[in-house]
Amino acid sequence: MGITNSNKVINVSRVDCDGAFRVTIALTAAPDIVSNPTDIALVLDRSGSMTGTPLANMKAGAKKFIDIIETATDGTQDGVIGSGSHIGIVSFASAAVADTPLITSVATLKSAVDSLSAGGNTNHADAFTKAIQLFDPASSNHKVIVMFTDGNTTTGAPPAPVAAAARSAGITIYCIGLVGSDGIDVSALNNWATDPDASHVAVTPDDAELEDLFAQLAANISRPGATNIVIDEVVAPDFVITSVMAPTKGSVTRINNRTLKWTIAELGVTASEGASLEFFVRHTAQTSGTKLVNQSINYSDTEGNVVTFPAPTVYVDCGIVVHPEPCPIPQELSISGCSDSIVVDLGDTYLESMGRILQTDVTIKNVCPGKRVALAIILTEVDQNGMEHQRGMKAMTIPAHSFPTCRDVLVKCVKFVVPEDLDISGQRPLAMCDSRQFNTRVIAHHIDTDYRCCESLAR
Repeated sequence: MGITNSNKVINVSRVDCDGAFRVTIALTAAPDIVSNPTDIALVLDRSGSMTGTPLANMKAGAKKFIDIIETATDGTQDGVIGSGSHIGIVSFASAAVADTPLITSVATLKSAVDSLSAGGNTNHADAFTKAIQLFDPASSNHKVIVMFTDGNTTTGAPPAPVAAAARSAGITIYCIGLVGSDGIDVSALNNWATDPDASHVAVTPDDAELEDLFAQLAANISRPGATNIVIDEVVAPDFVITSVMAPTKGSVTRINNRTLKWTIAELGVTASEGASLEFFVRHTAQTSGTKLVNQSINYSDTEGNVVTFPAPTVYVDCGIVVHPEPCPIPQELSISGCSDSIVVDLGDTYLESMGRILQTDVTIKNVCPGKRVALAIILTEVDQNGMEHQRGMKAMTIPAHSFPTCRDVLVKCVKFVVPEDLDISGQRPLAMCDSRQFNTRVIAHHIDTDYRCCESLAR
C-alpha cells in the first residue's frame, strides 16, 4: 500500500506579530498487497457525459489498474489476482450495477469493463451503496473503493452520508475526477475520499491522462510500506523554528532556525502504522496578512512513494508598528540677520558617566486614517521619599496611516539615557545593578483634520 496518508496542520488560524504556534506533520503507511490482502471495488462512471473518448480512456485506465494489481499480488501476469486479494467492478449512471463480484479472474474483470456503454444521469449515492455491498464484513482483507466520475450528482440521494458510512466501516476511499461537460465539484470528491485529500483525490481536465492516473493509484496501493524515509522541512522566511518535539517514530535534526530533517528507517512494513512530528514556530517579520507557513517540504523513500503534504496558512495581524527616529542632541546656535547660510561647529562630545538605556513602547489607541499624532513621553525618577525628578522628555510626530478604519498604533523603541551618577535610590552610589523606580507620562493628540503628505499639484 505504501504511504496511505500524509498531512500537515497547524493549531491556530490567526496570530499576532511575534506569535507562536504548533505545526504537526503526520504519515501513515501500510504493507504491500501481498502481505496485506486487499479487496478493491472499482467504481466507474458510465453516465451520458462519458460518451466518446472519455469512456474509452477510462476503460484503458481501469484495465491498466487491474494489470498492475495483478502483477503486484504474485509477481506475474498469469491472469489471476493472487495472495488473497480481489477486485470487483461497479458501474453507474442513473443507477448503479455490480458488474462483477469480488473475483480474481483478470479476463472477467476486463470483459466487464469493455462491456460498459455511456448514457443516463449520475447517481453517486447508489454507486457507493453497491460498492459497499460487494465487501464481506467478516473478511479481514483491507477494503478499498476507487471511485471514478466526470461530473456532479444529478440524481439519487446525497452521496456524502453513504461515503461517510463507508469510511466509518474502515473502507479506504480514493477518488479520480475528470472535469467533464458539466464540470466537477472537487470539494465533493474531497468530502467523499479518505483524508488527507492530497493522498486520496486526483483530478484532471484531460481524459487522455486517465490511464496514467489509474496506473499511479494502482502503484501506490500495491507498494510495500515505506523505508528510509527522509522529510526535509523549511519554514517560510517570516517564521523561525523555536523548538522541536521528539517524533513518535524516527529521529529529527534541526539544521538551522528554519530547517529540520525527519528520518524514519521503516514505516508500515508489517502492519498499518502512523508517525507524527510536532514543532513550534514563531513569526518574526513585521508585516500582516495571510502567510504560508512552510517554504518547502520534500519527501523521499526507497520505494518511491509519491507524497504531497498540505500547505497550511496562518493570518498574522501586526497592526501598525512605528519605529520613530531617535531625537538628536540639541545644540545652541544663532543666525544673524540677513544670513542666507551658516556653518556651525557642534564641538566635541565627551563621555560623562556610566549610564543605562531605558527603552519604552507605547500603543496609541484608535488613531484614525489620514491623521498624524503628536506624541510626548515624559520620564521621571522616583526617590526613596516618593519625590519625582525629571529625567527627560521625547516629543515626536507619528505619521498618518491609510487603513480604512481607526487602528491602534504601536510606537516602539523610544529610548532614554539614564545616568548612573544621579543615583537617588538611597542605595549604593554609582552601582549599575541597583533597583530604580521610574514614572512615565504619555501625551498624544491628533494634529490634522485631513492630512495629506506631498500631494502633487495638477498642472
